[in-house]
Amino acid sequence: MQAFDVVVIGGGPAGMAAALAAHKAGAHVAIVEREQHLGGNLRQCIHPGFGLSHFKQELTGPEYAQRFIDQVRATDIALFLDSMVLGIDSEEGDDALGADASNAEAGAGHTVTIMSRAGMLQLAGRAVVLAMGCRERTRSEIKIPGSRPAGVFTAGLAQRYINIENLKPGSRAVILGSGDIGLIMARRCTLEGISVEGVYELMPYANGLRRNVKNCLDDFGIPLHLSTTVTRVIGHDRVEAVEISRVDEHLAPIPGTERVVPCDTLLLSVGLIPENELSVGAGVELDPRTRGAVVDQSLQTGVPGIFACGNVLHVHDLADNVTTESERAGAAAAAYALGGGAETDVVADTGCELTVSPAGNAGYALPGRITAVALTKLNFRVRRPADAACVRILADGEELFAGKVRAFKPSVMESFPLPAKVIQRALDLGASEIVLSVDPVEEA
Repeated sequence: MQAFDVVVIGGGPAGMAAALAAHKAGAHVAIVEREQHLGGNLRQCIHPGFGLSHFKQELTGPEYAQRFIDQVRATDIALFLDSMVLGIDSEEGDDALGADASNAEAGAGHTVTIMSRAGMLQLAGRAVVLAMGCRERTRSEIKIPGSRPAGVFTAGLAQRYINIENLKPGSRAVILGSGDIGLIMARRCTLEGISVEGVYELMPYANGLRRNVKNCLDDFGIPLHLSTTVTRVIGHDRVEAVEISRVDEHLAPIPGTERVVPCDTLLLSVGLIPENELSVGAGVELDPRTRGAVVDQSLQTGVPGIFACGNVLHVHDLADNVTTESERAGAAAAAYALGGGAETDVVADTGCELTVSPAGNAGYALPGRITAVALTKLNFRVRRPADAACVRILADGEELFAGKVRAFKPSVMESFPLPAKVIQRALDLGASEIVLSVDPVEEA
């Protein structure tokens, strides 16, 4: 058994940023990472576009990760690499939910059990930060009919094969899904001499960032087919072709629109899922919309002393946003562990307990709980593109606040500042819920 103030699970950009922030706040910190190296998936993202916000310069994924690796190595943060977390056990606190500094002072904490080459270890931490990242949805999760030949990969796996393992996944590829990883791999495959027949997207709009559509598809003459999907995989030992069909407004394949596209490789870029098996085992409540933890404004889950950040909380668009969020989680975890409460800049108001729910075109709203009357940043994504819409904050049917009219895209993670006076107004109304609604506005 080794004791720490804060134990961070995950050594990617989220975990390293959280650990560094906790260390800066004076906490004794450990990072547990299942791979042999820090850096997470950024090690295989050799394309540029990282760091524009955080470092004010354009970096590749490995360059971005290395800056944090160097900072971590320059501290006394304990590293447990090549180590798999088996579970998180929490001691009972005096108050199950909404606990503050009294919980930390009372000695409540968490035991993280890990398996490494040295054997089974236990790390005791007053606070735990969940930063396990996310995984890709596979063919089985989207239920594509057909045989099960070799040559079907998730886009991220193909990226690892090419960029890390120096392996060629195929010669003629079809990409299903226009997420950012799929768009980037369309360009990467082309540069490696792999013919990309096209990118096929179920929705009537691209799901990746606009800059990736331009830089990865338009600049290389790779066609993007919207409202189209793969309806069958053809081949026995190896993929020989895929059947493509148009879909209607209900996303159902339209009979008679089928056509066969010869290929030997199918790459899937059909969404990401937060890695929350450990979270569930620790008793953390998950949001069915994000499939990440339900957290308050300090990124603390419903289990006192357990915090979540990065893609394990909700899927981000930019690594810079992951870093900013994770620094908040690390600082809050350190404050909790050192007896200062879960808030870093405001004392939690025990009389404040509001849930936050999405409505209208908002697909989700985060944090899911507000426990302090203070300026709170709400993150959300829209479910479909909108040329003219505005964010409205409601409580008991009354509009408390409204943002400016502007365009929204599902590919962009949005943030909206919720002033303290709006939270107080909701409490004055006796509301138990704040609603974030994104509603269309008719142009004049």
